[in-house]
Amino acid sequence: MKQYLLSVIHGYPYEPPADVVQKIYKDVDELNQKMQDQNAWVFAGGLHEPSTATVVREKDGQVVTIDGPFAEAKEQVGGFWVIQADDLDAALKWASEATLACRVPIEVRPFQEEPE
Repeated sequence: MKQYLLSVIHGYPYEPPADVVQKIYKDVDELNQKMQDQNAWVFAGGLHEPSTATVVREKDGQVVTIDGPFAEAKEQVGGFWVIQADDLDAALKWASEATLACRVPIEVRPFQEEPE
């Protein structure tokens, strides 16, 4: 089976209202269990706000660290799933359930194939 990254997109204009957040957590927990029961779930996690990020990069042969997110954008990755699925269509079905559970957009990307 191939692996896919399902990225949960947070931020303006996709931030859910506070009164919906607890329902989202419940729905995501149920989806996680369903993924595990069907052997699709590999790993998942939520991320702290982008302002907590540190970027590590090379500049002129030196390693430099910079506070804050890599991309200055209204939308950022707020969490993710790594799943396994037979094909892109199956991954998109999981993403459909994920977007309903999270109430935000989900980006689906396949992992690169392992070289032999």
